[in-house]
Amino acid sequence: MAGAETKENFPCSVENFYSIITDYEKYSEFLDEVDGCRVVETKENKKLVEFRVKVIKEFTYRLWITEEPPHRIHWVFDSGDLFKVSNGSWDLKEQGGQCVAHYAVDAKFKVFVPGPIAKTLVKVNLPNMMKNYHSRVKQLFG
Repeated sequence: MAGAETKENFPCSVENFYSIITDYEKYSEFLDEVDGCRVVETKENKKLVEFRVKVIKEFTYRLWITEEPPHRIHWVFDSGDLFKVSNGSWDLKEQGGQCVAHYAVDAKFKVFVPGPIAKTLVKVNLPNMMKNYHSRVKQLFG
């Protein structure tokens, strides 16, 4: 299992950042590896979200995302051709007029990827992804 986590400060409110991380259909506008994203099904506070990502080749996967506005979302893997497991969360807190976001993910790939390479893929992608979220906050609320 490859896991990674980070804590980032974003210059916006918790509600504003929550609106970015739950606007799944807009992910392809600011996350480089996401080619498309759509909500397939909604059940109360849970959404089945399908992601189309391009990392060397194109993959599709679905996550059940539970929304707990405005402070938390967490997800579990449903199906797809990239992961065996993908579980994670965003936990948000207001601190000093900023949003402190704690992001954590655990992933296990379907195709064989040696452990050290899998961990590197997850950990290298994380700083790039956070950079894209910082740009999105600046673009929308800057």
